[in-house]
Amino acid sequence: MPAMKVCIVGSGNWGSSIAKIIGRNVKASNRFNPMVNMWVYEEMIDGKKLTEIINTEHQNVKYLPGHNLPRNVVAIPDITEAVKGAKILVFVIPHQFISKLCDQIKPHITEGTIGISLIKGIDEGPEGLKLISDIIREKLEIEVSVLMGANIASEVADEKFCETTIGAKNEANGLVFKELLQTPNFRITVVEESDTVELCGALKNIVAVGAGFCDGLGFGDNTKAAVIRLGLMEMIAFAKLFCKGQVSSTTFLESCGVADLITTCYGGRNRKVAEAFVVTSKTIVELEAEMLNGQKLQGPQTSAEVYKLLQKKDLVNKFPLFSAVYQICFEGKEVKEFITCLQNHPEHI
Repeated sequence: MPAMKVCIVGSGNWGSSIAKIIGRNVKASNRFNPMVNMWVYEEMIDGKKLTEIINTEHQNVKYLPGHNLPRNVVAIPDITEAVKGAKILVFVIPHQFISKLCDQIKPHITEGTIGISLIKGIDEGPEGLKLISDIIREKLEIEVSVLMGANIASEVADEKFCETTIGAKNEANGLVFKELLQTPNFRITVVEESDTVELCGALKNIVAVGAGFCDGLGFGDNTKAAVIRLGLMEMIAFAKLFCKGQVSSTTFLESCGVADLITTCYGGRNRKVAEAFVVTSKTIVELEAEMLNGQKLQGPQTSAEVYKLLQKKDLVNKFPLFSAVYQICFEGKEVKEFITCLQNHPEHI
């Protein structure tokens, strides 16, 4: 078989961290083409194009400063040029942009191309919610796997040990992605329940917003532990409501589930911005612009998508934590009332 060409679609801090891994791994395996394309949304940094800086200095100075990218990773600002000839597409962009990009990519897809989504978010669909992998699957007509886990980008870039989960309905593809992405310090488990894995990656951001509210209100670690546990209960209940296939509790014990939830509730941008929301009384939009260096916040947006579906199914009261996060972020509910969603939480959902 000819070596498979890889294109990384996206180049933020997570995309750049993954580019470090992929750039090294493709050189160590004859399964992959040794040159990797990385699509970069073009920006000007101190009068120079970001792509030119990456291709000459081999560093993403805006989103992952201080880390050298492998020289075989080439930054390309034109999406159609970036995906040309690629058999493996690695999607790692804010979920708001996926639809438009897929429309641009579609004419250049060749038979046998496979994709993997590292995007933690969900979108609106006609039936309520739509998984990002489903958008890619439908628009590009390719098989798509997902990767989700307790993976704070800067720590992965620093090569600190962590685990992650690949959800792959097609086992053979899951093993290809494992070979492309696994390192001694980035350990991968492949599971079949792809939709559950992906939902974990989106829903935990809502819980992290709740954890940030706790921190801003000075509630302490016991309360935050309750937020994490009750949030996990709501994640499991929501997955059972939403996923058409099997949803087993063991998937929530993988890195994509409880591990990612804990990491995000103690680190991560959703927790940090939610804490600042309490302390500063600024809006989420203002804080996103001030604190995130051009990156997007996923938790509040995801809570809005989830809340719409819960309203439609008349289940708002069954998911008090998810609902409270939405109401505080978007409907002016007092953040100090957050504690009531914990006090009145049903023991079983």
